[in-house]
Amino acid sequence: MKEMQQMLSDIEWEVKLTRGMIGKEALSERVMAAMRQVPRHKFIPKALREYAYQNGPVPIGFGQTISQPYIVALMSDLLNTKPSDVVLEIGTGSGYQAAILSELVRQVYSIEVVEELATVARTHLRELGYNNVEVHTGDGNQGWPEHAPYDGIIVTAAAPHIPQALIDQLRTGARLVIPLGLPYSAQELMVVEKKPDGEIETQDILGVAFVPLVENPNAGKFHKSNGQHSM
Repeated sequence: MKEMQQMLSDIEWEVKLTRGMIGKEALSERVMAAMRQVPRHKFIPKALREYAYQNGPVPIGFGQTISQPYIVALMSDLLNTKPSDVVLEIGTGSGYQAAILSELVRQVYSIEVVEELATVARTHLRELGYNNVEVHTGDGNQGWPEHAPYDGIIVTAAAPHIPQALIDQLRTGARLVIPLGLPYSAQELMVVEKKPDGEIETQDILGVAFVPLVENPNAGKFHKSNGQHSM
C-alpha cells in the first residue's frame, strides 16, 4: 500500500530528525515490521480514514485521538520487548497501540477509562485477529495487579508523576515508557527502569504533547488521549 509505505518513510525521517535526542539512528526491525503489519485505517473512524497514514494524530471521538505513528513506533521501540513478554498498556484508545504491541509480545493487557472506546477497541482487535490483547475498563493509575509483574508498561497520557502502582507492577529490569509533565506545558517522554534494589532509573527522551492523565470525578478513573512529538 502506497500510503503505508509513506507512513513508514515519515517515521524513518523523524527518527533521523530526532536521533540526537532519542540516541539511535533507526528503530528496531521488529517494531518497523509491526508498524507495517497493522492496518492503521481500521482503528480510525471511517469519515477520517483518508488521514490514516499521515504522520499525525487523528480524532477517534470522546475528545481522544490515535497517536502520531512516529510516537507509537518510538514508544514501542523504547519498551525494548521480547516475543515472550507480557506487557501492560494504560490507555487503550482506538486499540492501535495495543495491536502494534501484540505483534511484538506474547500478551497485552490494556486499560481504558472510556467504556465506549474500550468496547470499540475490543471489537476491532477481535475482528482483526489480535487475540493476545485483553482490554479492561478501569483506572489506569492503579494498573492491573492481577497479571503483574509486567515485562513492560506503556502509558499514553501525560502524568504529573509516575504512579507508584505502575512501578510496583513492573518486573525488575523492565521498562516503563511514560510522558511526564503538567497539563498543556512542557512534557517529556521518559523511560523508567526498575533496578534490582528497587530503585528506579529515569531517562529523558524528547519533548511531546499529550493530553493529561486526569481523574474522572464520576468513576475515579482517568481520561487519556494519545500524543505527538513536540518540536
